Amino acid sequence: MASLKTEESLPTLFHQARKIHLDSSVDKEMLREGCKALQQCEEMIGKLGLFSTNETKEDISTANLKYILVPFYLAELMEKTEQDDRIKVLKVSKAKLQEFLSFCEAMELVPEDELETSLQGGPNTVTDRRARKIARFKRQRASESKLLEIKERKERRGRSTKAAALSTPVDARDDDVLDDDGEEEEREAWLTTISLALCKALDLLEMLKKEEEILSAIKEKQEQEGDTEISQDVLDVRAKTVEDWHRNAAARARYTKPAPPITCATFAQDVLEGRAKVSQEHDHKHQPLMFGPASLVGGGLTSERERMAAQVFQPGHRLPTMSIEEAGLKEMEIMNKWQERTAKMIEEAMTSWHNDKWKPRGSGGDDDDDDDAQDKARAFDDWKDDNPRGAGNKLTPCG
Repeated sequence: MASLKTEESLPTLFHQARKIHLDSSVDKEMLREGCKALQQCEEMIGKLGLFSTNETKEDISTANLKYILVPFYLAELMEKTEQDDRIKVLKVSKAKLQEFLSFCEAMELVPEDELETSLQGGPNTVTDRRARKIARFKRQRASESKLLEIKERKERRGRSTKAAALSTPVDARDDDVLDDDGEEEEREAWLTTISLALCKALDLLEMLKKEEEILSAIKEKQEQEGDTEISQDVLDVRAKTVEDWHRNAAARARYTKPAPPITCATFAQDVLEGRAKVSQEHDHKHQPLMFGPASLVGGGLTSERERMAAQVFQPGHRLPTMSIEEAGLKEMEIMNKWQERTAKMIEEAMTSWHNDKWKPRGSGGDDDDDDDAQDKARAFDDWKDDNPRGAGNKLTPCG
């Protein structure tokens, strides 16, 4: 953005300063340019006499409502500037915020609850502060939603007006109606923006007061101790200590091949508890822990006395004989064997009776078997002739 010129008009200066205020990524030079433009706006507003203490918000024209925000914008930009004397910056920013709040109070723009507590010194308990912050946050959210609604309504009206102008000519009377609607919409938007700025100004004023108290207490303590600021020698010693520490840490680092990950839970527990080192090899074998005299642990138990001594301080429960990994591998081996056996049984079943073709009995059977079958069939036919169907039914009616 080009540097601001002193001969520019009030609306142009305000527009450029507001653009800098809304941009959160401005540098120090742009902050100074914005503060300079807002100071010029204040001078021009005072010379033109745009506002009077005898007026209310209804008496101020819509075109001049936006200039009420000049002290608020100036306070926020000055608070972001960096100077050696931070307390001086805080005092100037606080003065501009109080000027903005006082003028809004005269214009009857400040809510009643804020007047009772912040401006008139009402009760300041923890509960009251919390309730005030909640109410202020709700007003801020409502103002932001209303501004977004006004923006969307203005865009829709602009599109409809453009479409109507392209389709049919607009009369002068319709032009007046559109201008009145636009002015009311613009006035509502600036009043909502001022309400949003009031919420932000009250929060910023409280924050600046706390920061000023902290910095004043630190400055007072330094003056009492006779050390107004930390000497450069102390800073150099601290910086040298930090550099030496980082240099030694870099020298101690070993740029070697990283160790393979630990996949055995038992070995990982041993490493965590100090019984093993990460660098040593491990073959995923787990032996039950031996509790007892150190001279007997790991040695050969040859006598009954040694076996009894080795059982001293043994746990009452059974110790595991394998690790979790070994148990998993064993279960996997059992499962593979079971699957192989099942597949073999299925294959044998499919090849033994399902795939064999059916062979009729008369094709190659024994003659004796055929005679026996014929005799049996004849005897069954004779029995059916002697015992007709339903002959033994006792539930048939008599007579």
